[in-house]
Amino acid sequence: MKGSGIRDRGSEWVALALLLIALAGCTNNPYRPSEKGENYLYTTFREPPKHLDPAVSYSSDEYDLILQIYEPPLQYHYLKRPYELSPLTAEEVPAPVYYDRKGDRLQGDPPSEEVAKAVYTIRIRPGILYQEHPAFAVDAEGRLLYHDLTEERVRGFKDVGDFPRTGTRELTAADYVYQIKRLAHPKLECPLYSTMAKYILGLDELAQTLSGELSRIRTERRQAKGALYNQEKDEREDPILLDLDAFPLAGASVVDRYTYRIVLKRKYPQFVYWLAMPFFAPVPREVDQFYEQAPLIARNLKLDNRPVGTGPYVLETFLPNKEIVLARNKNFHEESYPEEGDPGDRALGLLEDAGKRLPFIERVIHKQEKEAIPRWNKFLQGYYDTSGIMNEVFDQAVQMSSEGDIGLSDSMQDRGIRLLKTVTTVTYYFAFNMLDDVVGGYTPEKQKLRRAISIAVDMEEWVQIFDNGRGIPAQDILPPGIFGRRQGSEGVNEFVYAWDPKGQKPKRRSIEEAKRLLAEAGYPGGKDRDGNPLVVHFDTNWTGAWAKPRIDWLRKQFKKLDMDLQIRPTDYNRFRDKVKKGNFQILFWGWHADYPDPENFLFLLYGPNGKAKHGGENAANYSSPAFDAFFRQMESMQNNEERLRIIDEMLEIAQRDAPLIWGYHPVAFGLYHEWYGNAKPMTIGGGTLKYKRIDPELRETQREAWNRPILWPVVAFFAVLFLTALPAAVAAWSRQRRSDLP
Repeated sequence: MKGSGIRDRGSEWVALALLLIALAGCTNNPYRPSEKGENYLYTTFREPPKHLDPAVSYSSDEYDLILQIYEPPLQYHYLKRPYELSPLTAEEVPAPVYYDRKGDRLQGDPPSEEVAKAVYTIRIRPGILYQEHPAFAVDAEGRLLYHDLTEERVRGFKDVGDFPRTGTRELTAADYVYQIKRLAHPKLECPLYSTMAKYILGLDELAQTLSGELSRIRTERRQAKGALYNQEKDEREDPILLDLDAFPLAGASVVDRYTYRIVLKRKYPQFVYWLAMPFFAPVPREVDQFYEQAPLIARNLKLDNRPVGTGPYVLETFLPNKEIVLARNKNFHEESYPEEGDPGDRALGLLEDAGKRLPFIERVIHKQEKEAIPRWNKFLQGYYDTSGIMNEVFDQAVQMSSEGDIGLSDSMQDRGIRLLKTVTTVTYYFAFNMLDDVVGGYTPEKQKLRRAISIAVDMEEWVQIFDNGRGIPAQDILPPGIFGRRQGSEGVNEFVYAWDPKGQKPKRRSIEEAKRLLAEAGYPGGKDRDGNPLVVHFDTNWTGAWAKPRIDWLRKQFKKLDMDLQIRPTDYNRFRDKVKKGNFQILFWGWHADYPDPENFLFLLYGPNGKAKHGGENAANYSSPAFDAFFRQMESMQNNEERLRIIDEMLEIAQRDAPLIWGYHPVAFGLYHEWYGNAKPMTIGGGTLKYKRIDPELRETQREAWNRPILWPVVAFFAVLFLTALPAAVAAWSRQRRSDLP
């Protein structure tokens, strides 16, 4: 029995040794061995994208995907700053032709009040093909193969890749017109429909017609099925397909196979920027109708999660809680890397690929990473090609020079990592609800109340504490890089700041001045005329560990004025509902530019865009007749001195009224491994993966150097085993010698 115990103990030691050997060679490499050395780009996402339908999608994380797949007629030049439009599928950037009320053509750049119609004619390049997809598959007679699907035909199918046949066809002008009609589809709920309907001729009428047709069909089905009718179940089993080609749209029409026309009801020069947004990308009717089939709906296969386009990449894998893979589109048309850029781009190596055919990377693999630290560690190991810098690792990634400049830490430089910084076209702000009885209103007293709070809420401190200095405190709604943004002393908001000539920067006005304004507003010492403390509410959906320090900080800012800030937390959906109804006093909000024009920010303060009354993007519900009049004049102008003068007037009005606590403009920090080429930050537009380049051999070499197997546990184990066994072995050897003696 004793011997059996010894053998059992020995087997345990062997098992442990084998385990240690296995662990020594184990890594956290998230990729398959077959991917080693491949021309793939590796990146991450935190939350699954909600929408990939270009008529519905309206968030930057979704745009990062769909603008690799869909191609609007225009795009932004990858290298030029300020941002400049260039053709994508269009032959050229279209110029509007203006007509008066009599239908006569107007010359030059006429005043907006003379324009009754603006016409944009877009001609696309022939020969552009869609990606391979079963929606285009046809039989020998040219009939679509998979547009009359039954459950029996797709039994065992899980995804569109299970269809045995695929096809393609040429991109046509009709595909662009079809998509514009989809913006009015009542079942899609395009987030920018109300804005577009104000400009595109007949879009409102089309929406009403389609809604009426949808209601008619539903009424007929309800009457036919009686009490057994269940709309959701009925349309899941027998989808309602509205034939958009049967409904004309005055504002979008086909001229010929490669030409279409868009008509606006008024002059609106910014419309040309819309032609670079996914809303105006082509959707072929075959694809739209393909997905409106019951067997595919039952499998949750739809255009909103299986996009189809002409872009450089196709959606190969969509596991939204694990992995999203884009693969090179084999049908992608000819497009070349830019041959010119900004001064300095050549020296940075950004023109080494000039004139070469795009795209360079075969696959783009997005891995879901919910936690920041594991993602950061994998970036340092070379498993992800780029990274932002979260607050938790800021000091590890960068360091401050003696001159106050932020640069890479020594450890990052040793790994060949590059740091690129860019001021984003984003404005974060705190909004006062101008409809509220306490913080709203337009009397001098209300203005002074909001200006006092604006002085007290120290955005310089916010940027330093919560963003490690990565931000520029805002003077108004316009971020740097947008026309109308004044620099230096000319751009100072004098109601909150004074210009410091010695430091050559704005200096926030004192708390004493803020307290004086508060007293003039009727709240001396933070109390009303009855001696009651002034209490205001901050509505927020901030959650998690990062929320508490921000809330505590914000309370301290109001406490400077002896004011009591009460927090009203809620979930995201309830918060959005509060904002929509104007049921709040103060909230934190933000805006990312859709296009590089001041109108795209100033409209956030335009009265008819008030969120509570009109459903627009004016979250503060600010309404100033003077500001609105200037806005209507400014929005239809080209950039010139007169437009700049008007913008100055508008900003001064808004600064005086203070509907917002002018927050800050984030500065984006991006880290790039040395094998990642053609990196240039682009905060407007998208579809830039086609320009990027990877050196997979260098990446593989670095990965192996940074992730060598850790062998010391195995060596230590056997050393301990040897030392432990040595006395017993010596004793056994001694006993054996004594027994061998005569």
